[in-house]
Amino acid sequence: VQLQASGGGLVQPGGSLRLSCAASGSIFSINDMGWSRQAPGKQRELVATITSGGYTYYAGSVKGRFTISRDNAKNTVYLQMNSLKPEDTAVYYCNQVINDKGFRRTYWGQGTQVTVSS
Repeated sequence: VQLQASGGGLVQPGGSLRLSCAASGSIFSINDMGWSRQAPGKQRELVATITSGGYTYYAGSVKGRFTISRDNAKNTVYLQMNSLKPEDTAVYYCNQVINDKGFRRTYWGQGTQVTVSS
């Protein structure tokens, strides 16, 4: 199984970006999906998660600005980021909890850089 993240880039404060993360390979089903981020010199922090039933969680710092969603037919999780701030600058990592052949394992994407700067 591989996760491919995309959609990062440079954006001005107040702008928007949409991140995508698609899983490929041997997949029976997918449980939780999520996004985390790591800014320079800081620990990785959880940004948002979404369960297979569609329940979502957001970190307080992004609530009301970011929206996580998923397309189960495409094994893809999205993160719509609006009203971006310089403090949102970080490498964003996706993860998916994937079931296959009786095993459940968490897979991580390679990370995509988001830079918010004027």
